[in-house]
Amino acid sequence: MKTKTLKKNKVNVVTLGCAKNVFDSEVMMAQLKANAYDVSHESEEQDASIVIINTCGFIDNAKEESINTILAWAREKEKGNVDQLMVTGCLTERYRDVIERDIPEVDAVFGTRELPRLLKTLKADYKHELVGERLLTTPSHYAYFKISEGCDRPCSFCAIPLMRGKHLSTPMEDLVKQAKGLVKNGVKELILIAQDLTFYGLDIYKERKLSDLLKHLSDIEGLDWIRLQYAYPSGFPLDVLDVMKERENICNYLDMPLQHGTTKMLQAMRRGITREKTDELIATIRDRVPNIALRTTLITGFPGETKDDFAELVSWVEQTRFDRLGVFTYSHEENTHAFSLKDDVSAKEKKRRADFIMEVQSEISFQKNQEKVGRELKVLIDRAEGPYFIGRTEYDSPEVDNEVIIHAPDQYLRIGDFVNVRVSSAEQYDLMGELI
Repeated sequence: MKTKTLKKNKVNVVTLGCAKNVFDSEVMMAQLKANAYDVSHESEEQDASIVIINTCGFIDNAKEESINTILAWAREKEKGNVDQLMVTGCLTERYRDVIERDIPEVDAVFGTRELPRLLKTLKADYKHELVGERLLTTPSHYAYFKISEGCDRPCSFCAIPLMRGKHLSTPMEDLVKQAKGLVKNGVKELILIAQDLTFYGLDIYKERKLSDLLKHLSDIEGLDWIRLQYAYPSGFPLDVLDVMKERENICNYLDMPLQHGTTKMLQAMRRGITREKTDELIATIRDRVPNIALRTTLITGFPGETKDDFAELVSWVEQTRFDRLGVFTYSHEENTHAFSLKDDVSAKEKKRRADFIMEVQSEISFQKNQEKVGRELKVLIDRAEGPYFIGRTEYDSPEVDNEVIIHAPDQYLRIGDFVNVRVSSAEQYDLMGELI
């Protein structure tokens, strides 16, 4: 028995996982809207007759969250609160048969590149003229900007190629057109994302073209910030640094997941780089772009990581002093190369190691933030919370990095505006500032 009135042409899209999934959901929503569907994103109203879950399947925790979300909506369908339940994304690309077999409440399952089939199932047309159009789920002043799909890297721990397929660059002229459209609609910051930004162009132009793409994007009038996320260290195109240095609207920021700091572990992870080459690359980046903020992610507990390996990793983090850092515990993923190795570090020890590194990074972050006290910084306002406005500098990406907290009870700052702020105090991951 239905407990509420459902809107027959309303779709609620639920997104799990990374920014690339957010991008995909936004594209899906634009297509649905163009087909006269009423579309919401993670609506609290729960009055949609159709729910589409865009899943993540990256590591165990992500898979568990995706399964739990599907099961929760399956229960809502059993109660009559949903008519149709569909799932798409990375988890379904990888475990389609299991979901179809074990969760009968799911009406249809789609992979990561099956948007046209999903639309057809809803009796909607895939509108080619809308390629690049999206319904933003982020605040209107910034947008994630996916420049390629898939990955050709052979990292032994990673299941992304199994879920996303081979690397496929989006043509440069299409990206420039998309970017101009976003800027026209008020976007001031583009956050470039891909499984590997540095591979951009190799498939269609037969050479790395990230620097050329950055030049074209930075020429767009009204685009204030361009931010680079997910750059691969092996074969990093150094000409990107020259463009970053010469173009004011390219943020002095680079997210480059390095995964480990010992040659032994990097080789086991099949990263194609050594500790020495990594250190050399970091030194080159910091030399060419002196004010750059470097963000990285690491993995603890990879098969064979001994106490000595971990101690070397900790020492490397202390020496390298990254501006931003995150840690994943190793997830033993079937059908990856590392799955043939013995998962010989306990879950408890993996977490202990991850927590220890984050304690080390917390102190590094605190020291680096203390150095900013008294400085004047350009800040982009993201949101308001009571008498406070929360923003970011060019050295910070949304959701994952530091924020600037501005106490301005007697002033109104518009979301999406840039303001000049003097840092008055600092904590581990936040700066407190005063308007200039």
